[in-house]
Amino acid sequence: MPGWLYLMGALTAIGPISIDMYLPAFPAMSAGLGVPAGDVERTLAAYLIGLAASQVFYGPLADRFGRKPPLYAALGLYIVASLGCALASDVDALAAWRVLQAVGGAAGIVIPRAVIRDHYDTRDAARALSMLMLIMGLAPILAPLVGGQLLAYTGWRSLFGLMAASGAALLAAVAYTMKESLPRDRQVPLSWSNIGRNYLGLLRHGRFLAFALAGGLGMAGMFSYIVGSPRVFIEYYGVAPQHYGLLFGLNAAGLIAGSQFSARLLRRLPPHHLLRTAQRFLAAAGLAALALTLAGYMNLALLMACIFIYMASQGFVNPNAAALALSGQDGRLGVASALMGTLQLSCGAITGLAISAWQSPGPLPLVAVLCACACLSWLAGRAAEALA
Repeated sequence: MPGWLYLMGALTAIGPISIDMYLPAFPAMSAGLGVPAGDVERTLAAYLIGLAASQVFYGPLADRFGRKPPLYAALGLYIVASLGCALASDVDALAAWRVLQAVGGAAGIVIPRAVIRDHYDTRDAARALSMLMLIMGLAPILAPLVGGQLLAYTGWRSLFGLMAASGAALLAAVAYTMKESLPRDRQVPLSWSNIGRNYLGLLRHGRFLAFALAGGLGMAGMFSYIVGSPRVFIEYYGVAPQHYGLLFGLNAAGLIAGSQFSARLLRRLPPHHLLRTAQRFLAAAGLAALALTLAGYMNLALLMACIFIYMASQGFVNPNAAALALSGQDGRLGVASALMGTLQLSCGAITGLAISAWQSPGPLPLVAVLCACACLSWLAGRAAEALA
């Protein structure tokens, strides 16, 4: 892979790091702040809401000023907000700082996808996005492991200090190693009419919306797992917080394996074929998990198996759906990437709120939302093919 793609992967990994690193700390944060577990889970939903809402602003900025200047401002905000999270005295302040942290981290989702499409066509972009998931996929494996160990020795506040340090390292890398990929003659004037016209055009573009939702609904299921797994694994099945990261990392490894297998298969198969096949496995995993839970046969091993198949399938779904959604969007790639990210993270925020509000013991809330997301993703994929 070219060196710039490693940096794009690291920027995209801001999201998983900011989400996954503090998952093992949920019980400790609940006890330390003196609030119910659902209140701490809602800080993650607050992060997803901020991440979804703020992406729409980075698209026009990246198309007008280039890819680097918005990253400078966003990473600076991310650093300050991470320090604010570390010093928060109550859960409401923590949630507010998490929203600001998400506003800063959102650029790491929007801009790398636009940079990749600056360099590659649809098939090569799908391969690059699959390789990108190899880099960013290490974050869900390492972040909970690091978070669990830091939690044992230094407490949960140190996790946000480490996030701030990571943001500072990325800011330095962008400043000194990244080259601007958007030529001046392709920069789009920044005006309300132009921004509105681009977003309205995308909202009327049925194929774009269907492919974006196909990936976004699959990702929403993944976020339901992220939000709900600490409660299910640690509190219901009795997994130790320092061992939670191992189980979480195993499922993240499935996501990586799926994305890398997808990248290899793209050399001889088109993206839409891989997306269709993967979505069948996605739906099958969700339906199997729900059936096992309702029948009373679900245990930790079976739940892990269903989630692993879901995550491996999502490793195919996400990069191929994104590449197909961005296909033909030249001239408004930043806006298209932003709107796609907003749609996807909005789905994730809704599922996160649903999981935190559904305070029922056992895995039923998790697997029910996971199954619904998988089936809706499959339907969106079929709609996209019908509109192609």
